[in-house]
Amino acid sequence: MRKIPLDRLKQIAGAANVLWRPEDLMLYEYDGLSTQSAPDAVVFPSSTEQVVQIVKTAAQEGIPIIARGAGTGLSGGAVVVEGGVVIAFARMKKIVEIDVENQRARVQPGVVNLDLSLAVSDYGYYYAPDPSSQKACTLGGNVAENSGGPHTLAYGVTTNHVLGLEMVLPDGTVAHTGANYWDRPGYDLTGLIVGSEGTLGIVTEITVRLSRRPEAVKTLLAIFDAIPHATRTVAAITARGITPAALEMMDGFTLRAVEAATHAGYPMDSAAVLLIELEGLREAVEEETEQIEAVCAENSAREVRRARNAEERDLLWRGRKNAFGALGRISPSYYVQDGVIPRTRLPEMMDYIGQVEERHRLRIGNIFHAGDGNLHPLLMYDSRDRGECERVTKAAAEIIAKCVELGGSITGEHGVGMEKSELMPLLFSADDINAMKKIKSVFNPRGFFNPGKVLPTGKMCGELRVHTGAGGQLAERG
Repeated sequence: MRKIPLDRLKQIAGAANVLWRPEDLMLYEYDGLSTQSAPDAVVFPSSTEQVVQIVKTAAQEGIPIIARGAGTGLSGGAVVVEGGVVIAFARMKKIVEIDVENQRARVQPGVVNLDLSLAVSDYGYYYAPDPSSQKACTLGGNVAENSGGPHTLAYGVTTNHVLGLEMVLPDGTVAHTGANYWDRPGYDLTGLIVGSEGTLGIVTEITVRLSRRPEAVKTLLAIFDAIPHATRTVAAITARGITPAALEMMDGFTLRAVEAATHAGYPMDSAAVLLIELEGLREAVEEETEQIEAVCAENSAREVRRARNAEERDLLWRGRKNAFGALGRISPSYYVQDGVIPRTRLPEMMDYIGQVEERHRLRIGNIFHAGDGNLHPLLMYDSRDRGECERVTKAAAEIIAKCVELGGSITGEHGVGMEKSELMPLLFSADDINAMKKIKSVFNPRGFFNPGKVLPTGKMCGELRVHTGAGGQLAERG
């Protein structure tokens, strides 16, 4: 059994900031995916210097290190695989600097996503990436997973808003990437680190780009009596040369669950809705709103509603961002997927998901970032029913394989983690994966930073075994 140097960790971070008792470690056995595996210890550093000392201590003992933010991830990225020490960043939550003139901010990794936008709102700015968990997820976790959100269509994912990073390497070296400006000469190491899921370095400070709040915002709810009408509308909107800030889709099953939970004003009798948001100069937004209403009408929308004020807009978005939780009220268990397809293939993909649903005798709710083709099918099941668990496993694998077949990806914003590491060969050749392994070996030659994540290990059969406790979801490799 591995010996953890608890006394040394307590000297570094303080005894109150080191957890080692089994009852304390239970809270760190899982993330939003809920795959369970206990760490040997959890340490809460308060500075980069403490992170350096923790990493050096672990390296001397050959102990794996796993960085952790709020634990809201959905791919098992913050879950230990081989034991080890979790570095939890709940104490490193300072907004170090706000530079409004240069539209940037410097923050520690434990800063909650939404808190940064709130901190700069009085200046007329905000931080654009907005995962549905933005009230809880941290910027360090967002960097690790390259998180997206509903407004990805217009503004991009996390990597498009990160200017520079400070990180600790496995030998304790502190490295800096990027700068306070775009297009720094040399290799784009910042782009390499964002999305690497803590396998290359542990980020201890982040410089991000701030965005100016738009002059005008319009939020529309397009209501359809048939799912194909909604999916065709998505492609028709972008074919007009209009890029909404957000273009979300929910099917009737999902929106009825959302409405029952949040009372956001979604129609209970529709087959699907599109939640569309436009931002920009007032005149341009008004013109594009009218064009989108016309496109929706041409594609058999029953009705297009405009949110009349900020309260109605916030209510519609509250319903969308709480959708996963709403479905947890009607199913004892569910498994959320995160595939990507070209948006022009949405009608075909929806037909296929319907076939999967029928073939495996399951109920599947659909929530999509439809504008950029990021799908979130939610597969409902009862974890106490072994037959249902097996059907969910097969259905999930079929959906992801279909995404790749249609020219898409195995993940859009949840990351690879331990959930999809063995599925990487669906997307990459052996040479591609070997090239990535060589890059990893440069930064993390002993493999002690977040082992078992992102790249296939060959130790797992690649088949998902899905089970859960009441009201949540869990997926692990079998």
